[in-house]
Amino acid sequence: MSLDPAYLEYPRRRHGYDHDLYPWSPLKDRKPIGWPGEAKVAVWLVVSLEWFPITPSDTPFRAPGHMQTAYPDYRHYTAREYGTRVGFYRLLDAFAKARVKASIATNSAIAERYPQIIADIVAAGHEIIAHSTDMNGTIASTLPEADERALIRQSLDTLEAVSGTRPQGWHSIARSQSWNTPNLLREAGVRYGCDWVNDELPYRFTNGVLNIPLNHELSDRQILTVQQQSVDSYARQMLDAHDWLAAESMREGGGRMLPLHLTPYIMGLPYRIDAFEQLLADLTARPSTVFLSGGAICDSFEESE
Repeated sequence: MSLDPAYLEYPRRRHGYDHDLYPWSPLKDRKPIGWPGEAKVAVWLVVSLEWFPITPSDTPFRAPGHMQTAYPDYRHYTAREYGTRVGFYRLLDAFAKARVKASIATNSAIAERYPQIIADIVAAGHEIIAHSTDMNGTIASTLPEADERALIRQSLDTLEAVSGTRPQGWHSIARSQSWNTPNLLREAGVRYGCDWVNDELPYRFTNGVLNIPLNHELSDRQILTVQQQSVDSYARQMLDAHDWLAAESMREGGGRMLPLHLTPYIMGLPYRIDAFEQLLADLTARPSTVFLSGGAICDSFEESE
């Protein structure tokens, strides 16, 4: 029985994707990207610096890591607050010791409630990425477009007012976006997002916004909290990933990127931070490595376009 020709008239049934957000592009067919100093691997340190309201709104969904037990959930609330009081400063110390810069994905509530943290980030020379308003500020397609536009602008405006610089980057809570998000980010002047994890190098959306993939599987939350692996295993995996990428770059040409997604109340604990500091020391000792912020990664991508 032959197929009815009308079957092929569905506009999204075609080669490639069923959307027009970006084209399909295998890594091997792309123009090579070059990093400063001819480095083979760009390490991108991203810290999620989050403020959790003690009562989740659950609209349109509850953010990962949010309160769990009957409210007030002081156990989970204070465990997360440990990140802003203790853990984040251990990460800042680790970055300073290794002489590397990071991108800090920050809820704008952090700027409103703890402006000293923002001052310390700026003083240390780290980049700030907008990370919504607080951990009730989730995005999904059930969120009205006007509300999402207001949420994005509130986050950007607040962080700019407190830090003195408007964030170039955007990171949604749980990497969740709506159908409207890419165009709303462009409208708000955002240079890049890091929610889409389908690649290992930056690529450009059809609307001009860049995506820098922030790999979820390499995050401390996934490896240490979800998979319950040791911090020594985490560090070994990051070094293995780096060395594989460096070898692939030598073999096939073009730079590679290794994102390390960090959570202050997870990695900043006293029985983990020493292994993380050693990981940074091991990475900085590798001659093929450069540490770049999200904005610097965008610069290199644009120079290679």
